[in-house]
Amino acid sequence: METYTFEVKEDAIPSRLDQYLAAVYPVPVTRSHIKKLMEKGLVFVDGQAAKPNHKVKPGEKIEVISEETVPSGIVPENIDLDIIYEDDDIIVVNKQPGIAVHPGAGIRSGTLVNALLNHSGNLSDISEGRPGLVHRLDKDTSGVIVVAKNNRSHAELARQFKSREVKKNYLALVKGIVETDSGIIDLPIGRHPSNRQKMSVRHDSQRGAVTEYRVIKRFDGFTLVMLDLKTGRTHQIRVHMSYIGHPVLGDEKYGSKGKFSRQALHSYYLRLRHPATGKEMEFYAGLPSDMKNIIGPSYSNILLLTKPF
Repeated sequence: METYTFEVKEDAIPSRLDQYLAAVYPVPVTRSHIKKLMEKGLVFVDGQAAKPNHKVKPGEKIEVISEETVPSGIVPENIDLDIIYEDDDIIVVNKQPGIAVHPGAGIRSGTLVNALLNHSGNLSDISEGRPGLVHRLDKDTSGVIVVAKNNRSHAELARQFKSREVKKNYLALVKGIVETDSGIIDLPIGRHPSNRQKMSVRHDSQRGAVTEYRVIKRFDGFTLVMLDLKTGRTHQIRVHMSYIGHPVLGDEKYGSKGKFSRQALHSYYLRLRHPATGKEMEFYAGLPSDMKNIIGPSYSNILLLTKPF
């Protein structure tokens, strides 16, 4: 994503916001694209989310968080995949950390999508520029992700995610000693008031967010926790854990970089119904080596005792 900032000049001709932005945008853009950004809450006038019919006024400050259009013709690349399960309808992958799930701003290759296209010529094409992808993981988050191989499967999986029928548990190493053995964080999340590329707890937001956590093991200066997402807000775990004073290790955006090379967050467990058969299926992904190393030799015994919510 990239943020563009505009200040309406004194001699600006009064016009609708979408018309104004289409005229001043630094790259070619359609009004329909601007409207889509507004519908997603990515356009702000003087810090407030804006609507297309807003009439611009001199002196107003406009911010646009641009979702770059992914070019067509994504090239298959021979990148190793850790495939947990595959059939004619879905692929379940244990995504390695440090790989983006799809091309985007400044990223044209080396993504999970590039690898998937090399592995399979059959992927859904419902999401433009993101073949097969039903949901996402951050670049530095590892673990289980499900991919659709056809549009019928994509539509059914998307329905399950939207209706919150899919169960997702994450493992995270967080800073400090979490004192309570379990808890629920029920705090709304919205765009950060001053940094539009971050999210934050916003009590004025209508976008409720609920994260349940359970302590797995406490170490010297950090804690291993399991997290169950009751909602699916952007950066939800990272924002919520930072808010209660236990940011994810290595999370420079919401905590501090520290000695861990990335955010220590791992998608550990996924439960869904097979989009074709309706059968309930469960998938696990063991911790990647960097998280194993910081836990030490006891990690294997810990995971044997780590049951999903």
